[in-house]
Amino acid sequence: MNDLATLDRYGTLTEPATLKIQRILPGPVERIWDYLTKSDLRRQWLAAGEMELKVGAPFELVWRNDELSNPPGRRPDGFAEEQRMESRITELDPPHKIGFTWVGSGDVTIELEPLGTKVLLTIIHRCLPDRQTLLMVSAGWHAHLDALTARASGQDVGLFWDAWLRLREEYDQRLPG
Repeated sequence: MNDLATLDRYGTLTEPATLKIQRILPGPVERIWDYLTKSDLRRQWLAAGEMELKVGAPFELVWRNDELSNPPGRRPDGFAEEQRMESRITELDPPHKIGFTWVGSGDVTIELEPLGTKVLLTIIHRCLPDRQTLLMVSAGWHAHLDALTARASGQDVGLFWDAWLRLREEYDQRLPG
């Protein structure tokens, strides 16, 4: 069992190219599973995209981060209004685990563990190819999980892009070079 008293909101490197980040969310597990797998709920915190829950099934993630908060804050230079990524489900154990490819930057596994009325969500993002990607992904997962926590708790998300920019700088200081 995890030591929840020391759970850090920041991601950590478990290996040089592997990020682990966790959150405790209001349950039950099935509700959070829906936020991971149903496009209309997933787009409220991460990215839209219909998903056939079957190992090997392809799906597309469609990010529109400007829509995550109102106002969205200032989008960083070089970021498009919309980003798309083709992915494929690699692991599936509903409603506890889903794994998928993350084109150009490894693969992702998300696990849900019931904790009474709460849920421990753990993301492992493996095979990050370089420091720039590591910083973008770390800040991205952190900001998106903050948005999920807010949505699942019935709270406002806050300024998404402002949070992402701040977190990218913080991860640059926190993670080894």
